[in-house]
Amino acid sequence: MSGIETYTPLSEISARIRKLQDSLVQKKIEGVLILQQSDLFYFSGTSQQAHLYVPAEGDPVLMVRKDSDRAKKESPLKKILPFKSPRQIPEIIKENSLTVPLKLGMELDVLPANLYFNFQHVFDKTEIIDISHTIRLIRAVKSSYETDMIRKAAQMSDRVAAIVPEILSEGISEIELAGLIEAEARSLGHQGIIKMRLFGAELFYGHVMAGPSAAVTSYLSSPTGGPGVSPAIAQGPGFRKVKANEPVLVDFVCVYRGYLSDHTRIFAVNGLPDDLLSAQESMLDVQNLIKREARPGVSAGNLYDMAVERASELGYADYFMGVGESRIRFIGHGVGLELDEYPFLAKGQDLQLQEGMVIALEPKVIFPGKGVVGIENTHLVTAGGLEQFGKFKEDISVV
Repeated sequence: MSGIETYTPLSEISARIRKLQDSLVQKKIEGVLILQQSDLFYFSGTSQQAHLYVPAEGDPVLMVRKDSDRAKKESPLKKILPFKSPRQIPEIIKENSLTVPLKLGMELDVLPANLYFNFQHVFDKTEIIDISHTIRLIRAVKSSYETDMIRKAAQMSDRVAAIVPEILSEGISEIELAGLIEAEARSLGHQGIIKMRLFGAELFYGHVMAGPSAAVTSYLSSPTGGPGVSPAIAQGPGFRKVKANEPVLVDFVCVYRGYLSDHTRIFAVNGLPDDLLSAQESMLDVQNLIKREARPGVSAGNLYDMAVERASELGYADYFMGVGESRIRFIGHGVGLELDEYPFLAKGQDLQLQEGMVIALEPKVIFPGKGVVGIENTHLVTAGGLEQFGKFKEDISVV
């Protein structure tokens, strides 16, 4: 879709700004300067090269380097100004009847060190403090508008999964299969970029791998890795050809208007051995347990412990979410504009779930030399547990 319908409504942006300003007042911080692209889009509605200043009280000011005309079309904010250098920001703040803050919040979890030092010089009488945790907590609880975007992304995920049996065949290479799946997603409007916040983390659509390739470990904070096409990427599909009777992992991220759906299904040519079929059923069992228990007020770490305990009871303690030192210590993560949002259903995490959070739950079993089975769906946290968005069949799809 194109045109005005793709723009974030003023009511949505205003509600987000109010939440941020309320937090600033509580923390006695006079203002926040937002640079990171996902945060910028969330609070302004545009991803143009810009700096957004949000005072604790008063109207925010969006200062745009490139492209200010486009930013004015995309963002509903009142004050959108062109600027050339961060050195101008204190003066622009004053020109808009605001006070240069004595305490300034910035996203120090992602701000490069050189930029931080530059802003220390620009705001030489200001204490710069980290506001990233506060921003991430605000973004973790989705509005009905955001939830609707994620539902539509999940519908795209189901449509993408549905074409896999039509294109999967013995002898096709992983990279060719991935390309055909990616083409289908692109034709449905996929933006082609999966955003992640963690430094050094990147993903291209997802992981499409067969048999032992899916169990190859990588640097990525993911239970699956893959050989990739070279050590320069070191993850994802490679040139190996799909064989019969092995699991084909399609762990794919779809996007609708910036919002993500993380979705995994397992396919096979001519079926799978009984041990892999049993492991798949066990991961569905783990998923169903967490769906029931993940209610507002439950800590994310407790849910991780429940999943590990259940996987152990089912006989998969040595293979659940990885093997040995390569095991990933989480079973789910928040999704929204980025793939690694709050909350993390991870070991030791004490953040409590809230109604409106959206979580990708991904119990998987990793068998070195054999492959990966499991499931992943994107869910909404409700008072009664997790509401699953993805509808595509969850057992093994046999071609």
